[in-house]
Amino acid sequence: MNRVSDACGAVVAGRGLSKTYRRNAEQVHALRDVHLTLHAGELVALVGPSGSGKSTLLNVLCGWERADAGVLTWGAELTGRHAEEMSWGELALIPQALGLLEDLTVGENVSLPGRLTGKGDRGGKAARELMTSVGIAHLADRYPTQASLGEQQRCCVSRALLLSPRIVLADEPTAHQDADWTEVIFTAFRQLVRNGSVCLIATHNPETWQYADRILSMHDGELREGAPTPAH
Repeated sequence: MNRVSDACGAVVAGRGLSKTYRRNAEQVHALRDVHLTLHAGELVALVGPSGSGKSTLLNVLCGWERADAGVLTWGAELTGRHAEEMSWGELALIPQALGLLEDLTVGENVSLPGRLTGKGDRGGKAARELMTSVGIAHLADRYPTQASLGEQQRCCVSRALLLSPRIVLADEPTAHQDADWTEVIFTAFRQLVRNGSVCLIATHNPETWQYADRILSMHDGELREGAPTPAH
């Protein structure tokens, strides 16, 4: 077993998480007995090559997929809740596919969590502040298809952070950003964790590791503490 950190005081704790896919006649072990603990107030970088299991782990944690085995436990304030039952203020996901609604403007996409949770007034102000901080305020009345891919990604990040969620799960959130915008996005993540949230960020970019409190490495479905070894 590859145990990662201690479960005491955890916001999220996974024990023995396993997930296997069938690809034609082949079995793909995306997660192999994964043990994971995430604490409030930390930014954790999840690193590893493509196909190592990072996206599958995020999907299991957010409830998009079910593990074949293992136990996923939420912390004191979230005990007994399933990921799919949580609100935007508790759990937010930044997927690689972004998932912006093309019939809504950039501003409407960012403020959507506020509207869905009945916090439209707060969401409107926070949306404007977030869009300004990541350089997309001038796109508020445009549609996602009228923005660059990098701008769309910053829209997705703003939407996820709108209600200051307890947990943020992000899959390559700076893949379409240059170094300056990458720093802006991670500064926003750092501000969130200073306020007691936890961010788990899957990333291929070693230059982003400097922003993390911890690094977790995945290889062939296994999770380990620390940066990957040269052999990986």
